[in-house]
Amino acid sequence: MTGDMTNDKPFRKTGEAAISESPLHPRRQSRRIMVGPVPVGGGAPISVQSMTNTPTVDVSATLQQIAELTAAGCDIVRVAVPSQDDADALPEIVRKSPIPVIADIHFQSRYVFQAIDAGCAAVRVNPGNIRKFDEVGPAICKAATDAGISLRIGVNAGSLDKELYARYGGPTPEALVASALKEARMFEDVGFHDFKISVKHHDPITMVQTYRLLASKGDWPLHLGVTEAGPAWQGTIKSCLAFGALLAEGIGDTIRVSLSAPPVEEVKVGCKILEYLGLRPRRFDIISCPSCGRAQVDVIQLANAVTEGLKDVTAPIRVAVMGCIVNGPGEAREADLGVASGNGKGQIFIKGKVIETVPEDRIVDTLLEKANEIAAQMEAEGQVPAGSTGPVVVPVTHTARHA
Repeated sequence: MTGDMTNDKPFRKTGEAAISESPLHPRRQSRRIMVGPVPVGGGAPISVQSMTNTPTVDVSATLQQIAELTAAGCDIVRVAVPSQDDADALPEIVRKSPIPVIADIHFQSRYVFQAIDAGCAAVRVNPGNIRKFDEVGPAICKAATDAGISLRIGVNAGSLDKELYARYGGPTPEALVASALKEARMFEDVGFHDFKISVKHHDPITMVQTYRLLASKGDWPLHLGVTEAGPAWQGTIKSCLAFGALLAEGIGDTIRVSLSAPPVEEVKVGCKILEYLGLRPRRFDIISCPSCGRAQVDVIQLANAVTEGLKDVTAPIRVAVMGCIVNGPGEAREADLGVASGNGKGQIFIKGKVIETVPEDRIVDTLLEKANEIAAQMEAEGQVPAGSTGPVVVPVTHTARHA
């Protein structure tokens, strides 16, 4: 497949030149960089990232986790490189990973060069904590240019330069953006432009304000993240709020949901955020009513059982699980498959038509059977992308703004 890039260096090739738009707001115009074969910025489909939590030196465990992340929909994976042993493990991980690998490096600049030599698709560096960055920065940029790879720079609230912290009275949006701009100039002053920027904060409001301000200052591709977002339930809410606000305004080119949870959970949340914002095609979705006094079945148990039974389905099937006759029939008719429950039984709908009525104890099994039949039919008809590991393209349905 040919792309829109003319540079023939390694990691500079992409798939079809494609852009995706939001149904809520035109995407911010940013320049495009490449992370391996995955385009970031320039209107490219928004990619989902995560980071392994295995010791990178444990190659088998790291590759196993990368495989799990890929299966969940991850487009780009980051691995930590805090030691020489971790750096030494990079070539094998890069060679065997099904998705582009970014090396996450702090403090030791020599690991940056080793990661580039290992074939990493990109390197995350924090100029603020790389020793003598003013001296090694130009060499890092030259090595990245020669290898045809990109970099990620940026600042977290916890790593803000002490001078900026004092000047602005803390990690304010203005302080974080000032730090990011200072770092960007370090690269641009030596003619390097293939980088994306992140300006993370643990507070969603501060994070949104910071990215809005940074987005107004230049055309860099932006990596969105709420850093140290917390446990799964709390971090999911924070990420949904912050990402939803920014992506609905067209801001953001790649995302990482940060959770104190298994990395696969980060990917699941990230993919669903993009799906529900219309930035990725919808895959399996379940509609279920809240539990209330009208429910004549255990809706919570029913919805959980159906969700668990269909967790591996990737077809864009929508299943409605409804617990009473007030909203149940209407919602079930709007779904590909649904059940309206009551009086110890359930009416099973397919595309708005009742196909059978089953006892309550057969509702789950019947729904799972029918759902898998519909999913198989969708796959046979080519409605499910097969073997795709890159970001899913959402075609633009109107005149593209991006040349």
